[in-house]
Amino acid sequence: MDDVIKDLKGCRLCADRFAATATQHSPNPIVWFQPGARLLIASQAPGMRVHQANTPFWDQSGKRLRDWLGLDETAFYDRSRVAIVPMAFCFPGYNAAGSDLPPPPICARTWRGRVMAGLKDIKLTILIGGYAQKYHLEAPGNVTETVASWRDHGPGVIPLPHPSWRNTAWLKKNSWFERDLLPVLRARVKKVMNDTDNAA
Repeated sequence: MDDVIKDLKGCRLCADRFAATATQHSPNPIVWFQPGARLLIASQAPGMRVHQANTPFWDQSGKRLRDWLGLDETAFYDRSRVAIVPMAFCFPGYNAAGSDLPPPPICARTWRGRVMAGLKDIKLTILIGGYAQKYHLEAPGNVTETVASWRDHGPGVIPLPHPSWRNTAWLKKNSWFERDLLPVLRARVKKVMNDTDNAA
């Protein structure tokens, strides 16, 4: 795993792609995992603030996600227990209209298999957003359909919408999310974070 982390931190596969975006930024892989972690957060890609801070979910989305999970900052950023593995490790940039670009598929093709092979102790996987859900579940539906069917994926996987402020209206429209899913999510996260022997 040390070799994977070293190689990943030095990855420059998308340098030309990022230079051609509206942000014209350089690659900066945000690597936040280590062997032994039990909780996997499979997310989409770092945003600009994460790119600048070198820390995943170091933004308002992170605050909302930690509330959903029932974790404080100390627990959330404990790499011995929590692995944060996005579908793209670098900030993809903005387009000319200022919108987020999608995670480049080459990132998952190149790195995801190697990273996941080293995370052998994962007991609970949180799938955030459509890209992670389609990769891990081959989910045919949209995010709402996938999250609404969370009971169908077994105790070891829970799909979530992205915790972005842009989804505030979605949360209000889908009241079942906070009423039914979040209590189960927090209970499973708590168990995994405190139990090294049994799955959630």
